[in-house]
Amino acid sequence: MNIFPAIDLYDGKAVRLLKGDYNEMTVYSDNPPEFCRDFEACGAKFLHLVDLEGAKTGETPNIEVVKAIVNGTSLFTEIGGGIRSMETVRKYIDAGVDRVILGTAAVKDPEFLKEALKEFGDKIAVGVDIKDGKVAIKGWTEKSELDGEEFCKSMQDLGVKTIICTDISKDGAMMGTNHELYERLQKNLSIDITASGGVSTIDDVKRLREKNLYGCIIGKAYYTGAINLKEAIEVAK
Repeated sequence: MNIFPAIDLYDGKAVRLLKGDYNEMTVYSDNPPEFCRDFEACGAKFLHLVDLEGAKTGETPNIEVVKAIVNGTSLFTEIGGGIRSMETVRKYIDAGVDRVILGTAAVKDPEFLKEALKEFGDKIAVGVDIKDGKVAIKGWTEKSELDGEEFCKSMQDLGVKTIICTDISKDGAMMGTNHELYERLQKNLSIDITASGGVSTIDDVKRLREKNLYGCIIGKAYYTGAINLKEAIEVAK
C-alpha cells in the first residue's frame, strides 16, 4: 500500500480543515515545497495535494506553489480541487503533476470526465467524497442524491483506474477511518482505491494495508504527530 501525505493549499500555505469546514482552518506551513521535502526525507514517494480555493472557484490560484513542489521534489504528485475543465487539467499536467483528481466535475459533467479519460487515461482519478452515504460536491459544501458506493462502481464502468474515497465525517476528526466502507469497496471493485479521511493511528494504516488497498492518505495525523510518517511508510509495505 502506498502512503500519500496530504497538503491542502490555501493562499499559498499548507493548511488543514476540520471535516471540510473552511471556518475551521489551521495553517501548518507558509512554505509547502519545504514541507514536501520533509516528506521525502521520511521516505515518501507520493504526495496528495488539494487546492481548497480551487475547490470553491474552479480556478488554479495555487499553481505556482504546485510547480515549485513538482520541480523541487521527486514525489509522484496528484492534485484535486475544483478541476472542471480540460484547460485546467492540461494546466496541471503541463506543470508536471502526475495525476489529476476530478471531484464535482465527475458528478456534474460526465462528458468532461470521459473526454479527460480519453486524452489522459490513468493520469485521471476521481475523488469520491461521501457524506452520510451520499456523494458530496463543491468543496464538500453540497450533498448530492447519488449513493457513494454505487457511484464508485459507475466510475469503474467508465474506465476510471483510481478512486480516492473520503468519508467526510471522519476527516480531520482523529477518530479513526471508515474501515467497513473501504473493505466493501475493495471487495466489490477491481480498481485502485485510496482511503482518505480519519487515518489517525498506525493501527489504521495496518488495517488498511491488510485490505490490500492501493493507497492511504495521511493528513492531520502527521501534522499533529499522532502518526510518524516514516513508520507509516514501513508499515504500509
